[in-house]
Amino acid sequence: MKPTQPHSVCAHCETLPTKIEGTGRLYLWFPSGHSVTKVLYYLRKAELDYELKEEGQCLAIELEEIQTETCVNTLAGILTHNELKNTRALFMAHGKAPELRDCARTTSLARLTRLNQSGWLLDLLAADRVTCQFQPIVFAQDTSKIFGHEALLRGIAPNGSFIPPGPMFSSATEAGILVQLDLIARRTAIRETKRHQIKEHIFINFSPTSIYDPTSCLRSTMQAIDEAGISHEQIVFEVVESHQPQDTEHLKAILNIYREAGFCMALDDFGAGGSNLNLLHQLRPDFIKLDMNLIRNVQADSYKAFVTEKILELASHLNIQTIAEGIESLEELDWVRQRGATFVQGYLISQPTTFPPIAPPQITTSSLAVG
Repeated sequence: MKPTQPHSVCAHCETLPTKIEGTGRLYLWFPSGHSVTKVLYYLRKAELDYELKEEGQCLAIELEEIQTETCVNTLAGILTHNELKNTRALFMAHGKAPELRDCARTTSLARLTRLNQSGWLLDLLAADRVTCQFQPIVFAQDTSKIFGHEALLRGIAPNGSFIPPGPMFSSATEAGILVQLDLIARRTAIRETKRHQIKEHIFINFSPTSIYDPTSCLRSTMQAIDEAGISHEQIVFEVVESHQPQDTEHLKAILNIYREAGFCMALDDFGAGGSNLNLLHQLRPDFIKLDMNLIRNVQADSYKAFVTEKILELASHLNIQTIAEGIESLEELDWVRQRGATFVQGYLISQPTTFPPIAPPQITTSSLAVG
């Protein structure tokens, strides 16, 4: 990623960590002497050079290029989960001695290990091999009329195939680079929206846990939107329920900044988690997206049907627009139409595509019986 201008954006959000590779020195600070003993046994057996520092509390391991990956992976196998979590680690390339500024890069050995295993993702992000596909969100009563598009992140493999977002976000979370990936995802959605000259609403997912300080961390996103010439009213930010932090006040602060700037807000995967109803009155979203697991075969499951119908009724009373996700059958579409869903989204309408569809087909369900 490009270096940032001073004070323009949050530097932590912008900077990708350095890959653990090449010749260097691995510094480890252990929680207990037992952990040191296990590691020393391995180092002697592997004939690796090391130095004990600070009365045995710090261990510096000298590593050649061909030894680095093996050493980090082996440490992950000989130490317990808690030992990995509580051991602090710092890799200094080319054997340089740590300086005060390097303290910020010190992390847990568990996270360093995950970072070592996420080299593929760091390479992908550093090379900007990312794009997004768009899936239309259409009016429930007229599926040929597009209300908006959800921007869905995709990685681009060396052979040109798409990498789905699941492995990318899972790897980023474990490696401690969710902040950077989430920002890249938002910027990619903005870039592709401008490139395709999309005029409908754009739904952009974001993870609240990736935003440390709302004021500084969100500035770069709004700056990118303004530079792309996209209207704030065109953007809807989706909060994914599974990514919501326990700190509701932090989430509210994020959404307040977005709302004050003129953006809309959607609560995604509604019905997938137990905190939905509590968040509904606290966040007061403009849209809720009904989780696809609720929608799947809803017409044939009386429990799902009861819950989903009540959610749609509640949203209607609160003047919240609803989006039924994961529509894959005529029966599902007919059921949500009959019960007042505002918009629908799913493979029945259109799969995600690189080039946003101009006019999806008008799907008629009038011949189906009411479920």
